[in-house]
Amino acid sequence: MDFETRAIHDGQEPDPATGAVIVPIYQTSTYVQEEVGKHKGYDYSRVGNPTRTALEVALASLENAKHGLAYSSGLGATTTLMHLVDPGERVVLIADVYGGVYRMTSQVYEPKGYHFTYVAADEFDSNLGAYLDDNVKMVWIETPSNPLLNVVDIRKAADAAHKVGAILAVDNTFATPYLQQPLDLGADVVVHSTTKYLGGHSDVIGGFIATNDDAIGERLRFLQKSLGAVPGPFDSWLVLRGLKTLAVRMRQHCENAHIIASFLEQHDAVEKVLYPGLASHPGHAVAAQQMRDFGGMISFLARSPEEAEAICARTKLFALAESLGGVESLIELPAKMTHASTSSAPFASPANLVRLSVGIESVTDLLADLEHALAL
Repeated sequence: MDFETRAIHDGQEPDPATGAVIVPIYQTSTYVQEEVGKHKGYDYSRVGNPTRTALEVALASLENAKHGLAYSSGLGATTTLMHLVDPGERVVLIADVYGGVYRMTSQVYEPKGYHFTYVAADEFDSNLGAYLDDNVKMVWIETPSNPLLNVVDIRKAADAAHKVGAILAVDNTFATPYLQQPLDLGADVVVHSTTKYLGGHSDVIGGFIATNDDAIGERLRFLQKSLGAVPGPFDSWLVLRGLKTLAVRMRQHCENAHIIASFLEQHDAVEKVLYPGLASHPGHAVAAQQMRDFGGMISFLARSPEEAEAICARTKLFALAESLGGVESLIELPAKMTHASTSSAPFASPANLVRLSVGIESVTDLLADLEHALAL
């Protein structure tokens, strides 16, 4: 079946008890057992819940994965993945990694004896092997990255990681499985913040991991149960609802973003536009090869940090807020907001960088809002 059909039907059969078309919210913590050790597949909702199972089956299908596991947040999923690495071992990450991940690696795991190396995006495709050795257990990339919209060749990164016995983890939050399927390109693990495009309505926090590796899948299932960073049934239901419209929403996000990126590229108040859909983007060719379209995220450099902050303050439709991927358009200043934790890092977010999460409103209205905000 095609993507759009699977998003609506996989794991979401009508309820056998009532015939309800939509998966029920199984708001329960425990389940009656027929006798000791004999039950209908569920005994305690931290271990498994039918609403969560429906989400895990549906989203695994969209990532072409055998195993899917839902979490209480994107960082909950990331924390669980880090338990595949032991103290003394090394993880290599793209340098402009999400600020929350950098905060976790630098302030939580490094003091415990884990080692992290951050590699500039332009070296991932050309020189990643130089940073890898037998002590590297995981390579972690975002593509497109947050917030600089860098693009990494997933297949090249997977080949380099596998040469030293490491696994490749890809944060696919910006692209979503509708635009990009990293497991098909050689990745071992895909991670999402389902808070973003998958939920799609800025009303839920969640995370997800997908893999085709049976051993990794089994270990992650054990860790999910043992660490307990699981979503509740209502949160699972909200993300499941969002999946049903993911394809149609992503098409509109992309269409609007193409138009806005082109507009910004021609504007005198903008120093540079970072959007993989532009031919001027250094990762455009790779993105065109491994993505269906180029996504709804745009970053651009204003003429100064002060002007960047002023632009964020002047928009009306683009709401000044963190997060991304909802139907509404958002604007933010990464250096002081989502990526403030990287301020002392050598790859700190530029102070004049503005990030847009382009929504699905009328693009005419969005352009007018930006025109006003960028007025010299």
